[in-house]
Amino acid sequence: MIVDCHVHLNNYKEDRVPTLDRCLADLLASLRRNRVDFALILTSYKVTPGRPSTRDVVMAIRDIPFLAVVAGLDYTTFKPDDLTELREYVQAGRVRGLKLYPGYQPFYPNDPKWTPAYEFAGTHGIPVMIHTGDTYTPKGKLKYAHPLHVDDVAVDFPDVRFVICHLGNPWIRDCMEVVYKNANVYTDISGLTLGEFEDRFEVFMRKQVQEMLLYGVEPDAVLFGTDWPISSLESYLDFMSDLAIPERDRRKIMGQNAAELFRLDPRDSSLAASGRRSPAPW
Repeated sequence: MIVDCHVHLNNYKEDRVPTLDRCLADLLASLRRNRVDFALILTSYKVTPGRPSTRDVVMAIRDIPFLAVVAGLDYTTFKPDDLTELREYVQAGRVRGLKLYPGYQPFYPNDPKWTPAYEFAGTHGIPVMIHTGDTYTPKGKLKYAHPLHVDDVAVDFPDVRFVICHLGNPWIRDCMEVVYKNANVYTDISGLTLGEFEDRFEVFMRKQVQEMLLYGVEPDAVLFGTDWPISSLESYLDFMSDLAIPERDRRKIMGQNAAELFRLDPRDSSLAASGRRSPAPW
């Protein structure tokens, strides 16, 4: 089973902003073409014509059981009352996590402003995904996006499960230490490249991931994600297929870990729904 825990419906390249329906259709085509069972759509910290709101995405996918939302939060406008609407979506199973964007926005994860959000996540048993590492835009400020900052909130909120996005790249070893030290911290492998992996960089990143799994990070704490459409889903699947890891570890990373973390139902799989494959016993 394959779960892509990190996709978007945002517009990143085109001068003419496509509609949400067009972006969703492109995502569905990519998932089906690559036989992906489930995807989690991360909404942005801002709402623009090319970045739909959490509400709009929830409404757009309401009849698609193999898609769910991770709600992006805006540091500049966030207030505890914002969680009221999200509570309804979480209880309905449409929102499965929260996403913060340090680096894109000037804050550290342990900013007291986020305490209500972390408490909300703990109460409802949903993970908090945190951007770390390089930013897609050169206007990002990297000092806020170092994976070591996740250690603070992991310690202060032990009942909340956190996901360090993008392996903290380029601070992969620092990410490794935070995941190794804290039982409530995971990491995803998304966004390691723009578009498709180039040969030399793919060899380099594959070595990094294999060393991470060899020297301390359990495969139970690693999630498959791509950052689609910034990164190619096809290229990512090739990248994973060539990792020199035991098959049982590959199954955990490709789907089992995300299914458990985000409480996904295998009966909602896109492939099960289409009759092309029986749901696996996650």
